[in-house]
Amino acid sequence: MQSVLLDTPAGIIARLGWDPKMSEHDRKRALAREIIAPKLGVEERKVRVERELPGKFGFHTQLAAEVDGEQVPLSIRNASYRAATLVAVYDPSIVVGIDLRDSHPDEATIHQMQRHSHLFDEENIPKLVEHWTRVQAVRDADGRGSRVAGELVRLDSPLTKGWVPDRRVYYTLADLSRDSWVITLAYLMPAE
Repeated sequence: MQSVLLDTPAGIIARLGWDPKMSEHDRKRALAREIIAPKLGVEERKVRVERELPGKFGFHTQLAAEVDGEQVPLSIRNASYRAATLVAVYDPSIVVGIDLRDSHPDEATIHQMQRHSHLFDEENIPKLVEHWTRVQAVRDADGRGSRVAGELVRLDSPLTKGWVPDRRVYYTLADLSRDSWVITLAYLMPAE
């Protein structure tokens, strides 16, 4: 699998990987190991990455890592789109949401974005994709995901902050786009 380290804020490490022959399941685990092993100074083969057990019905599990049977004190977020996968590893005190999209979406994806976006300029597909990845990253960071309608998410005009109006939480948005992938990171650093 080919992968690349992305330029992220301090405390968050993210890698983008792609391999059409590798399953999404294997890609996200391999990318998490690529990030965690050097961070902890261990060999990749010593890092075990599995899905956490669901806490209750409807709970969306995340990946969790272990080294020598001990839980690694890091959080892992992942997103995939076709043969590409994005993995972010970060300190659990940081709130993170991510989204990954192809910069040239198919018609069905464009239609879905247009139905749930505030943007109505159907001629500017790159702007729509940029907007939609930010909306999705905020929904992911919020934790409620698809239970929050996309059209409810608010973004400031330079697309650097995002929030859901029923909560007083404002996420910083970072554009991590690379090659033909539009990637957004939504994050909230702990109060100091």
